[in-house]
Amino acid sequence: MGRPHVTPSNAGHAYDDGTRRTEILQTAAALIATSGLRTSLQEIADAAGILPGSLYHHFESKEAILVELLRRYHTDLDRIADHAQSRLDDASSRSAFERIVDLSSAIAQCAVTHGAALQMTFYEAHGPNRELTALAQQRPTAILEAMVQTLRAARWSGYLKPDVDLPVLADRLVQVMLQVGLDVIRFNASADKLAELLCRILLEGLSAVPPADAQLDRSAAFVAADDVVKSWSDDANAEPGDKAAHVRAVARAEFGRKGYEVTTIRDIASAAQLGTGTVYRLIGSKDQLLASIMQSFGEKVAEGWTRVLRSDSSPIEKLDALNWVHTNVLDRFGDEFRIQLAWMRQSPPDTPNIGWLFAKRVRQMKTLLAEGIKSGEIVIDSPANETLARSVIGIGWIPENILHDLGIRRSLIHLRDTAIRGVTTSRA
Repeated sequence: MGRPHVTPSNAGHAYDDGTRRTEILQTAAALIATSGLRTSLQEIADAAGILPGSLYHHFESKEAILVELLRRYHTDLDRIADHAQSRLDDASSRSAFERIVDLSSAIAQCAVTHGAALQMTFYEAHGPNRELTALAQQRPTAILEAMVQTLRAARWSGYLKPDVDLPVLADRLVQVMLQVGLDVIRFNASADKLAELLCRILLEGLSAVPPADAQLDRSAAFVAADDVVKSWSDDANAEPGDKAAHVRAVARAEFGRKGYEVTTIRDIASAAQLGTGTVYRLIGSKDQLLASIMQSFGEKVAEGWTRVLRSDSSPIEKLDALNWVHTNVLDRFGDEFRIQLAWMRQSPPDTPNIGWLFAKRVRQMKTLLAEGIKSGEIVIDSPANETLARSVIGIGWIPENILHDLGIRRSLIHLRDTAIRGVTTSRA
């Protein structure tokens, strides 16, 4: 499951002004999007067909290239936001749904165009360069506001229910559309088609007859999911003096915060207040440490999926129970989730895919959706194929910032209100 291969020919209008400087940026974007942030200046120069010394005529450092990629990404998002705001008073015949899809599609295409910059926004810090760190952490406030205003117009028109929390829904829509920049979600679909499908799921919901919370709470699937959640333990609860468990706990925090590729054993040893040699003796190589952390995480998710899918419940009840598993995993094991998600956003190394066996999850979701569509319980204008399965899985993981703001239970209600019940007045 690699990232999309971005080349100068498909990198998008934001990089296309014909200058040598832009050609270098195109090359750097393609390499970072496929190889990650470990890409060196030497590799960029080689791929651009120039000597490193010539590259320095255009950029003083690798960080300067990264800064420029992030600037262009944010500039493009701001341009999209300005365009959307300027069209809010447009009295054309476009429906509220079409207006939301138009903005969502533009965000999704921007994410595809700026895959390398998007990758840089996944981590907290990137060294001593303050501008780089600030740009990487910068929230896309203009695009979020444009989405809020677009949704507000949709509510005024009577398309959305009056009690919808517009800022939360806008944040979710924007983050879901940015995920379209990841090949693991987009798969073989176009950005426009996928954006429309994701909007339809999030706004109109999947359930033919929207279920009440009480019904979902007492389903066999939800009870099974909750039992699994209550059975989890982690390294934070390890016995005092268990140094290996301590190292794993520190490492997962470092990997989640800075990214696997740029975190060294020396970093982990320093954070754990242990010698580098001690860490090597306790856990072996960095790859072995990662595999150990992610195997445990993957087993927790897999157990939740297995128990839910085996339960005597309807497809919609099972989808809801899987959302409960995901929400609790994210709340309890956020570091591991960020590691797994980053792994899926980048080209994996030559080792088997870590974590929760995404390909298997996609096959299971396709089967579940097909069952629901066949019985008429799930209503969606899409076949139960790979694209739909990946979309539903992606939507089932609520963004971390929303989870932290709402809490676990309210996050689950938000997931139910969107992808299960829908937020349009036609679903009232």
